Amino acid sequence: MASTRDELKEMIRARAYRYSPDAPFTLASGKKSPYYFNCKAVSLTGRGLNLLGEVLFSEMKHFPNAKAVGGLTLGADPLAMALAAYGSAHGRALDAFVIRKEAKGHGTKKWIEGELPAASPVLVLDDVCTTGASTVTAIERAAAEGHQVQGALVLIDRQEENGIENIRAALRKINSPGEARAVFKVEEFR
Repeated sequence: MASTRDELKEMIRARAYRYSPDAPFTLASGKKSPYYFNCKAVSLTGRGLNLLGEVLFSEMKHFPNAKAVGGLTLGADPLAMALAAYGSAHGRALDAFVIRKEAKGHGTKKWIEGELPAASPVLVLDDVCTTGASTVTAIERAAAEGHQVQGALVLIDRQEENGIENIRAALRKINSPGEARAVFKVEEFR
């Protein structure tokens, strides 16, 4: 019987991973690549959310002090919801949060949605890491809002453009006690 991690990997391979050497994809960084991951094709399905919750929760042992999980909208949103729901149902109360790309233009004008107490210990999530820019933005915003960033967890590390190292540098810059980790590396899908 396949493990939950293996089932998630196969679901990503079947639904989210695309390879096209003759017609490369343009990434958010502007770079061209023969392969692309659209994780929303997995993270916005019921089974995908269940698998993500369990697999991401298995990584939480590396972030023992985190009380809330989230990141930059939209890539991190379903991951945060899946992890918070799974964790809370399995003995570790976790809250989710969403970091906006721009401050809310009305009402509270918040950058971060979710009821986080001041100085909350948070874990930053992202679905795919290439340059690490969106994860770094989330780390910086969470720290600027006064939260204690415990580390960063990405679903897939594309293993290029120093993405994970850029995230590690951002964590060091804010004196985070945590690390940057990836559940999967691109080499597992090629």
